[in-house]
Amino acid sequence: MREILGRRLQRLRDRFKSPRAAPRSTAAAGAVPSLLDGALTCATLWRWPVLPGVGRAGADSTRCACPDPDCVVPGAHPFDPGLLAASADARMVAWWWTRRPTAPVLLATGGAAPCAVSLSAGAAARAVLRLDAQGMRLGPIVATPTRWSLLVAPYSLERLGELLYAKDHVPSSLRFHGEGGYLLLPPSTASGGGQVRWEREPAAGRDGLWLPEVEAVVDALVEASSGAPGGGSRLAY
Repeated sequence: MREILGRRLQRLRDRFKSPRAAPRSTAAAGAVPSLLDGALTCATLWRWPVLPGVGRAGADSTRCACPDPDCVVPGAHPFDPGLLAASADARMVAWWWTRRPTAPVLLATGGAAPCAVSLSAGAAARAVLRLDAQGMRLGPIVATPTRWSLLVAPYSLERLGELLYAKDHVPSSLRFHGEGGYLLLPPSTASGGGQVRWEREPAAGRDGLWLPEVEAVVDALVEASSGAPGGGSRLAY
């Protein structure tokens, strides 16, 4: 099955990477296949709904392309198209990225798609070590220079609310990407600079991509985030 999907993905690459759609600069040309391939892989192999982020603007590409001059996540959020347009349709995905080849890749979380729990990079690394030592099976992990996001099985807002209500304290740096949310995926550029990467890549088993339940990881993440310097309260994307 993976070989069949791989061949379909290659046909889409060949179809949409025409000289007319290719960027003029060498630097941009290097970015096209990685971002396009990343988006197509998510859509075709994992069936994750994705969409292009708003991206950067200006001569030095330092400001967000959205109208908000004080945007806190420059370039790394939905704008046009909006989040509801997220799609796993390969043709739609290829059409987006051939027209916006440097757009970051966003996953629309929730519904049938994975959700995620994120926290500061240092606290997350400690939590992952703790979970590994406990023999807990983890799913994919997305890493930026400042934050790690652990992908989990889809959950409802009601279920999340009940889980958090039982906690005495939940650090403000711990963030939940559930239904109606989004997550920046590799190989995008993080809003604060640096590369988004897979700390642990998605790996399919016999029954498809395995994801842990949110309850299985949240206790260790709350503990690790609470122990971060300054209580882990600084919001960093």
